Amino acid sequence: MKKIAILIIVVVGAIFLFFSFRTEEKAKIDYEVFNVRRGNIRNTITATGTIEPITQVEVGTQVSGTIARILVDYNSEVKKGQLIAELDKTVLESEYEAQQSTLYANQNEFDYQKKNYERVSGLYAKKLVSDSEFETAEYQYENARRALDRSRSDLIKAKTNLNYCMIYSPIDGVVISRAVDEGQTVAAMFNTPKLFVIANDLRKMRVIADVDEADIGQVQEGQKVIFTVDAFPDEHFEGSVTQVRLEPIVTSNVVTYEVVIDAPNPDLKLKPGLTASITVLIHEKKNVLVMPLRALRFQPEDEDGMPVMTEEVKTQTSKSVWLQTLEGLKSKDVRTGISDGIYTEVLEGVQEGESVVTGIRLPEKAADVKKTKPGGNPLMPNMTGARPQH
Repeated sequence: MKKIAILIIVVVGAIFLFFSFRTEEKAKIDYEVFNVRRGNIRNTITATGTIEPITQVEVGTQVSGTIARILVDYNSEVKKGQLIAELDKTVLESEYEAQQSTLYANQNEFDYQKKNYERVSGLYAKKLVSDSEFETAEYQYENARRALDRSRSDLIKAKTNLNYCMIYSPIDGVVISRAVDEGQTVAAMFNTPKLFVIANDLRKMRVIADVDEADIGQVQEGQKVIFTVDAFPDEHFEGSVTQVRLEPIVTSNVVTYEVVIDAPNPDLKLKPGLTASITVLIHEKKNVLVMPLRALRFQPEDEDGMPVMTEEVKTQTSKSVWLQTLEGLKSKDVRTGISDGIYTEVLEGVQEGESVVTGIRLPEKAADVKKTKPGGNPLMPNMTGARPQH
């Protein structure tokens, strides 16, 4: 009997300690809440792109030859019509002179055949020459005329090619690329060789961004854009969408679309070719009710770790949140609007100041939470809930 009594005492003590620890553990559970408040919320998409001048032209040559002189270099400012390079003219001048000589010879031949044709025609009209002699004179006259016309065309072509030796700037601007040196031979075969790239105005730049097919439907002309470049990581540049190109670009089965963004560059900080990280402002609402998206995902659990399924929860057909009230947790349906990925707009269902549950706060000894520093992009969600004002 004494052993049985001791056993009963041990069992009762164990049960008491078990429930004591459970009660202590339950007492430590605390909910993280967020007081619904008013703020600004933005819906954005991100992408990367390349900065380039709005207007830039490639200057080439339409004739083959050797570069005799280069009159400009990188960063040189040029005017429309300014001579910037010159090809060696020796070969083309010789060709031009040869065509001149050919033209003079064909002109003399034409003059002779014309007089001969006129003479034979007069005799033929008087029946003094045969049909064969007349046809021969006519044939030689037509050949001389065609040869003269061909010589004139060849001379014009030779003159044009000779003029092509002088390479002029087609626009006002700045030389941003030079692909040749003096003495280098360029061959104009099927493609025109690129000698220079001239940008019209580096104060007017643009970003060509590749936007994913999942996001392109939200992008429209006129939307505000903020972007950064690695060259100036602490600065934010502003622009706007000016064009959404319809041609798809497929790379490794990934479909993107090009979006053109105006990028004013009054300080000339933006250089051609820089990579830009862009953020497009899709929607913006100010002074609206906001709450964290985590509140929509929170689901309380019972003592066994199973989700609480009250009749209220089982029958709800819309989004819901849990409110912390004096009586305990209460589920409530809500209707939401736009979201920035962290916070969402509240259209109806909860009021300003009500406490929505976002999670369970673990005991301090069980959690070592690291706070995240807010991002630097003014269009990206702010983890602290503060909203940048513009």
